[in-house]
Amino acid sequence: MILKVLAIIPAYNEAGAIVQVISGIRQNVPEIDILVVNDGSLDETGIIADKAGAFVVNMPYNLGIGGAVQTGYIYALQNGYDAAVQVDGDGQHDPSFICRLLAPIEDGSADMVIGSRFKSSGEYKAPVMRKTGMLYFSSLVLLFSGLKIKDTTSGFRAVNRKIITYFSEHYPSDYPEVDVLVKLFRKRFRILELSVRMNQRINGKSSITPLRSAYYMIKVSLSLFIEAIRS
Repeated sequence: MILKVLAIIPAYNEAGAIVQVISGIRQNVPEIDILVVNDGSLDETGIIADKAGAFVVNMPYNLGIGGAVQTGYIYALQNGYDAAVQVDGDGQHDPSFICRLLAPIEDGSADMVIGSRFKSSGEYKAPVMRKTGMLYFSSLVLLFSGLKIKDTTSGFRAVNRKIITYFSEHYPSDYPEVDVLVKLFRKRFRILELSVRMNQRINGKSSITPLRSAYYMIKVSLSLFIEAIRS
């Protein structure tokens, strides 16, 4: 790997998983730097990540996924990184695929690469409600941008310096994954989707409840419609 790359791990109450996530990244990509954005955790996520050898930014309170990820991009910009890869703190993202995501960034053929659970037939089986939501968001992205992205909500993403710069200034604060795809398309960034393997989370449970899922769908839909009207 020629590029100077930062792994950004947004983490909230991931004390039970964060060491395994950090060690997995380090084993698969020894030359990568690792940043844990401890998003106001109520457990010892930040302390454990620091002891595991990662760089750590401790947020004073919980900002949510958007604020935590944007903090990572600001750090990447300020410290001169050429590329960044987002990795969830719960262990679902298989670090053996990081180099696969970074390859198109390094050869200049893409500005963002999305790690997709659904790009090819594989072992990942989403619950019916989640799969319905995925199809809905894929349809929304197709409608507003023409992009055919199957896994629009995947947080396993690699980006180049241009997008690091853009995200450090422009990043949705709440449920950003779908929203940013349309924004990047309109800014003429090149987006590529590649198949990856996803694991079951190591510890705890997802914060996405049925009520939050409904809120997520409504909020993202309104955001995209408003953006379309303005443009």
